[in-house]
Amino acid sequence: MRKFFAELQRRHVYRAAVLYTMTSWLLIQVATQVFPFFAIPDWVVRLIIILLVIGFPIAVALAWAFELTPEGIVKTDEVPAGKSTGWPLVHRIYTGVIGILAIAIAFLLYLRFSSTLPEPADGISAKSIAVLPFENYSAEKENSYFADGILDDLLTNLAKIQALTVISRTSVMKYRDVEKRDIREIGKTLGVATILEGSVRREKDRVVVNVQLIDAERDRHLWAHRYDRTIQDSLGLEGELATEIADALRARLTPEEKERVAKIPTQNAEAYLLYLQALPLEQGPDTLLQDYRKAVDLYSRAIALDPEFALARAHLASTCAEIFHFHEPLDTWRNRARSEAEAALRLQPDLGEAHFALGQCTYWFDEDYERALAEFAIAQRALPNDSNIGAYVAAIRRRQGRWDDALATYQRMEKLDPQNPNIIRNLVFTNTSMRRWPQAAQAAARFRAVAPDSVVAKIQSGYVDFLWKGDPGALRPWLANIPPGNDPDGVVTCARWEDAMLRRDFAAADEVLAQAAPNEFSYLNGGLQPKSFFIGITAVARGDQAAAEQNFTAALPAFENAVQEAAEAADRHANLGLLYAFMGREADAIREGRLAVQLKPEAKDANDGAIMLCYLALIYARVGEADQAIPLIDQLLKTPGAVDSVNYSITLNDLRHRWEWDPMRNDPRFLKLLQTP
Repeated sequence: MRKFFAELQRRHVYRAAVLYTMTSWLLIQVATQVFPFFAIPDWVVRLIIILLVIGFPIAVALAWAFELTPEGIVKTDEVPAGKSTGWPLVHRIYTGVIGILAIAIAFLLYLRFSSTLPEPADGISAKSIAVLPFENYSAEKENSYFADGILDDLLTNLAKIQALTVISRTSVMKYRDVEKRDIREIGKTLGVATILEGSVRREKDRVVVNVQLIDAERDRHLWAHRYDRTIQDSLGLEGELATEIADALRARLTPEEKERVAKIPTQNAEAYLLYLQALPLEQGPDTLLQDYRKAVDLYSRAIALDPEFALARAHLASTCAEIFHFHEPLDTWRNRARSEAEAALRLQPDLGEAHFALGQCTYWFDEDYERALAEFAIAQRALPNDSNIGAYVAAIRRRQGRWDDALATYQRMEKLDPQNPNIIRNLVFTNTSMRRWPQAAQAAARFRAVAPDSVVAKIQSGYVDFLWKGDPGALRPWLANIPPGNDPDGVVTCARWEDAMLRRDFAAADEVLAQAAPNEFSYLNGGLQPKSFFIGITAVARGDQAAAEQNFTAALPAFENAVQEAAEAADRHANLGLLYAFMGREADAIREGRLAVQLKPEAKDANDGAIMLCYLALIYARVGEADQAIPLIDQLLKTPGAVDSVNYSITLNDLRHRWEWDPMRNDPRFLKLLQTP
């Protein structure tokens, strides 16, 4: 055996094996680090690795059989013992190759650890980053949710790193379908120094992710990497990737941040895929009930597969809370939201998303603003780059009647996350509530720009124009930009109906309702309203009392059942009171309107409390209680928050143009109010 090893040494087999291994390592590094820049297919990288593995025994065999001498390559057996080494020449060759390898390794290490960070324009952090939507290279295009989910999870992990400035998902989604991305312009628009681009390809149980980090100002590549793993092995990939990006940007992570980022959310691959499908549905800018319901189903299925999936429970809690607040204020959603948030915290007490969900519950269910702010503060420490948390703080300030503080907070959040449609939508709402019409119109234009597919952005733009300029046809041009068939939750049908009603074209309003596919629409707060309610209102407007009574009678059970389902929901009592007013049931209407105000007093909630007073003012006007209506209208014209994109809104142009206020038009006190500058 000693002779065999001695022969291996004499024939330089060891040296050849080491040299081959080092050269192979260098080639693999070049393939994995450089090829992604040139969009070289992944199979080329795999082929190189396979060929290098196959080549190893061949190289060893050749080293055994042949010898490099000053006279050239000869069979080892033909080399005399005294000349077998050929060492001076071999030594020079090996030394040269090793020197080249050393230089290459040093160069790679330099690129990896000592690359020059971008020197951004004034006011932009060198450690700021926007992650653009990943391209979906999967053969099955329905797997696009997987690319979106990887993006969402990566952003969530980056948001946990205090040293980074991270632009939110909603700000970057507008670049999803841009074929030729202008990196410099995107960086300037988003206010970041670096851009991360990437692609995702899923093939059965494997996922391939290619990413590259780019200096936005110079459009220069800083770093690239490629990941090729099974779905199971890719769990936690986003945390690993976030750490490497932070490393490339020289952002130092605290021990707590390292632990949070490295934590794998679930070990169940199927549960993880369901979670990835749900994320984009939950986080859309239009807060649609149909999207929320799909997200609830997907999160629930993920949790059924892995009951310890704390992150899915936290997101499910948020989604249920949002359904309660925006659509259906039922105990079912309230109880489930709180239960899931608490379960998530039991599983993972430091989970920022769980504290955020509990903050939503405390804010919306308990109206305990200070406790909610405390939960949001904990969430913000865990997710320091999540601008949506700051937006919720602003929303609480609004309900506390601190309108200027709320506006300033939203403006600050927009500067941190300039393309986030959720924040800009709230700027539209807040400026409108404060009757800052030019600023509301500017925010609406930004909302449309960052969310071009949002039907809400178009509809709100029309309402802002109407409230500001008083043109009853202001909605029409914006509605013309919404393609037929795009009517989530019936919001487009409601807007088309409103357009006709504002123009007092009641025949057109009837036609809109006749052509509408849904039988329920999202118009008033507190849930969906039946089509018969809208048909009845249109009949009242055109003076057809028989048709109005027939349709209101058909709609009444839905309104009364809604109150029974959620007896403490002020908006449901207000809706029922408004229906009673249109039906001429004076005492019932006033009772429900006043109860709504008691349940949601303005002193407790400056936002929704003002809206309940708007309902009551319209109820008084419809049932002939002008003495009650006039002082309340006068008060509400000066009240922030008494503005909405529905018929109870109290602005000068609502009062001047909406038919609902016609019973007041012969009252000189009302006419005097309309002359208010």
